[in-house]
Amino acid sequence: MPNRDYVGRFAPSPSGPLHFGSLVCALASFLDAKRNGGVWRVRIEDIDPPREDPKHSATILAQLVNHGLQWDGEVVYQSQFLKDYQRVLDRLQTRQLTYACQCNRKRITQLGGVYDGHCDALDLADADRAIRLRVRQAIAPCTITIDDQVMGHHYQDLLREVGDFVLRRRDGLYSYQLASVIDDHRQGITHIVRGSDLLSSTPRHRYLQQCLGYSAPDYAHLPLAVDLHGNKLSKQNHAAPLNHAAPSKTLWQALAWLQQDPPKALLGAPVEAVIAWATAHWSLGRVPNVPQQPSPTDT
Repeated sequence: MPNRDYVGRFAPSPSGPLHFGSLVCALASFLDAKRNGGVWRVRIEDIDPPREDPKHSATILAQLVNHGLQWDGEVVYQSQFLKDYQRVLDRLQTRQLTYACQCNRKRITQLGGVYDGHCDALDLADADRAIRLRVRQAIAPCTITIDDQVMGHHYQDLLREVGDFVLRRRDGLYSYQLASVIDDHRQGITHIVRGSDLLSSTPRHRYLQQCLGYSAPDYAHLPLAVDLHGNKLSKQNHAAPLNHAAPSKTLWQALAWLQQDPPKALLGAPVEAVIAWATAHWSLGRVPNVPQQPSPTDT
C-alpha cells in the first residue's frame, strides 16, 4: 500500500508543452514521492485562460507518460473548482480579512511592488475590483520562515516586502496563491517539490494556510535551469519542448542535472529502466541549490 503520509504533486499550467526545466521539476517531484513510498498527483492549473490553450493539457500529460512519469489517481483540473475558490473567499470576507482594491498595475509598480493598503479603508464594492487579503491585520505572524529542504531557511516579512496581496484579480480570475493553497489542502498534499522561482510565493501560501487553518506541506525548491545567458528556461523565453523521440536520453540528462550521478550504462536504456534506477537511488540531498546551465546535450 502507498504511504499516505507522503502525497506529492506536479502542477503545470497549460501555457505550453513541457521543456527541460519543467521535466526536472516533474522528475524530482515524482522520484521524491516514489522513493518515500508515497502518492504522486498531477494537477493542471488552468485558471488563467488568456495565457493558456487547452490543447497543451493533453500534450503535457502525453509528455509525462512518454517519460515514464505515471501519476496516481485522476488528473485534477483547477477550472473544475471555481466555486470552491469563491466559497473560501467568501469565508475570508465574512471574517473581514479581505477588501476590494481599485489600484492599477502602474500604481503598484510605482510603490515598488509592495502594496500600501491604500484601498483598505475605502469600503469599495467588489465588482470589477481586485480582492486583497489583509496582511497588516496580522491574525498570523507577518514574518514567515520557510525551512526549505533544498534552499535552506527563507525569511520574508510580508508587511514590508509584499503587503496585502491579491486573491482574486479585477478581471474575476482567482490568483495562483488562493487556488494553489486550496487545492493542496483539498488533495491532502504533504510535500511540494517545485522550482525556486516560486520560493518567494511560499510565505504568502504559508500565511494563507494559517488564516484558513490548513496544515502546511513540506517544501523543496529546486534551482532554476537557465540558458547560456542566465535566463530561466521557460515557456515565456521560448524554451524548446521535450524531444518526444528521445525520452530515455532526456531523463538521463535531467538526472545528471539534478546531480544524481546516473551511470553511463543507462544512456539509451528503456525509460522504465531509467525510472527504476532513479527511484532506487534518488537523494534530495544531492540536489544543488544554485541555478545551473544545461550542458549542450541537456536540451
